[in-house]
Amino acid sequence: MCGIWAIFGVENPPKFCACTFPKIGHRGPDAFRIECDRILKNSCLGFHRLAIVDPIWGMQPLRLHLYPHIMLICNGEIYNYKSLKEEFDFKYETAVDVESIVHLYETFGIEGVVKNLDGVFAFCLVDLKKKKIFLARDPYGVRPLFKLISKSGVLGICSEAKGLVDVEHDLNGEEKSLAPFKPGTFEEYQVLDSGKVKLIQQSNFHKPGDKPSFKTYVPYESLANNDVLSNIRTLLTAAVKKRLMADRRIGCLLSGGLDSSLIASLLVREAKKANIPYKVQSFAIGMGDSPDLKAARKVADFIGTEHHEITFTEEDVEKVLDDVIYTLETPDITTIRASIPMYLLAKYIQENTDTTVILSGEGADEVAQGYIYFRDAPDASSAHKESLRLLSEIYMFDGLRADRTTSSQSLELRVPFLDLQFTNYYLSTEEHSRQPKDKSIEKYLLRSAFDSDNLLPHDILWRHKEAFSDGVASQKKSLFVILQEIVDKRMSEKYDKNSAAEKYPHCTPTTKESLYYRKIFEKSFENLADNFLPYYWMPRWVKGVTDPSARFIQHYDAKE
Repeated sequence: MCGIWAIFGVENPPKFCACTFPKIGHRGPDAFRIECDRILKNSCLGFHRLAIVDPIWGMQPLRLHLYPHIMLICNGEIYNYKSLKEEFDFKYETAVDVESIVHLYETFGIEGVVKNLDGVFAFCLVDLKKKKIFLARDPYGVRPLFKLISKSGVLGICSEAKGLVDVEHDLNGEEKSLAPFKPGTFEEYQVLDSGKVKLIQQSNFHKPGDKPSFKTYVPYESLANNDVLSNIRTLLTAAVKKRLMADRRIGCLLSGGLDSSLIASLLVREAKKANIPYKVQSFAIGMGDSPDLKAARKVADFIGTEHHEITFTEEDVEKVLDDVIYTLETPDITTIRASIPMYLLAKYIQENTDTTVILSGEGADEVAQGYIYFRDAPDASSAHKESLRLLSEIYMFDGLRADRTTSSQSLELRVPFLDLQFTNYYLSTEEHSRQPKDKSIEKYLLRSAFDSDNLLPHDILWRHKEAFSDGVASQKKSLFVILQEIVDKRMSEKYDKNSAAEKYPHCTPTTKESLYYRKIFEKSFENLADNFLPYYWMPRWVKGVTDPSARFIQHYDAKE
């Protein structure tokens, strides 16, 4: 996890660099570098580094002796960089995984880069010889990227929007757009003699569920023909194993739910096989007697992690709420709610441990139909299409939450459930097999795959899904209620639907709570909600529900 920033086509680029580049310093506290090149007029590239692989030689912008005309800034982890070296006989100069991008580009061009990478990435590659710029982002948008483009030919890119907002404001009066760069796409720009840029190609190279085009970690021909459960175990295990690539300590988030518990258990098992010379640390958060803390404790005892329990209070929520909204760069209701405990947890990890790389269970609900509302899907085909939709948008919701909360504390998050080979295989199984069994047991197929593997206690493997605000809450009061009370304290006026719609016609806040979130968002990202958020995350197929929390779905027994 790092922070990348670049600007092209502006006069005096160091001016913009000075006021915007530092805003993403949290993504890479170990070192930074800013580089301008005389060949490209009015341009500047910057990089904040969190050293995970090859701490000595991994600085960027990366320029190789073999290809000095190439400049690369990349936030990513390329899990198949060693196999690419062997497959194509690349002559690496460093031990940095992203060096593989430069070699692939010189050998196969930009399409050969994106189609051969097994990993997560957001990168900007500059070919000084051809005066071209290439941008690309991984298929599920695990690594973030924002793009600012103006009609006159100014181009800015950054890992987070906060690093481009001031540039966007400086282009006042000029037609421009600041928005997330779409996952699974690449773009090619020509740099003109004036230093301005012109888009010459834009292409999608991977859609959710597609079969990987690279040589896979597990050969497809080695999978058992009719043993779906065995194949699921094999591929999820492989997804965890390849994510052990790090020169820093690896740990895991552990809520005690199915997803994080599976990843934590697989991590401990694979770390032992790899002879990692430390005990894996696990981290759980909740309010005193929360269900998540109890379940996580049971899992940690079972798998043998060095377990940390972090408790938070109503005062902690009130203290960080506005910071969390700024960190997330979204006014989305459920994303903000779920991010508060994760933000506090990441803060604890950064301040109290030496764990830097974190594995977690994000992506399982989207891939494996884990949300409670999947019980109401009209048919298996509709449920499958909903999984694909959720995965195509995860970069704006759960993926965004996972990245921003952890990166704000200089941690690197890795998400095995979004492994390309795993998602391809899981989504290719029979559609009806992925639905909640008897409309009551979510992720039945995933649970069944590990039922005889002794990875987890039986009651954890089959634990029902809780609304996140209830899972981390005390038995007395949920996080949902706490947030309502904080908003009531800060906003004395009543919510008025007509007034809210007039002021915010796009993604109109529907409650006093969401109106407060929007007001805080607008302080830092004024008039950008239209570009950042198409709509609020909401469950499908349920009538009369206007709040995204699972507690309002009839199947869910919410606990106050």
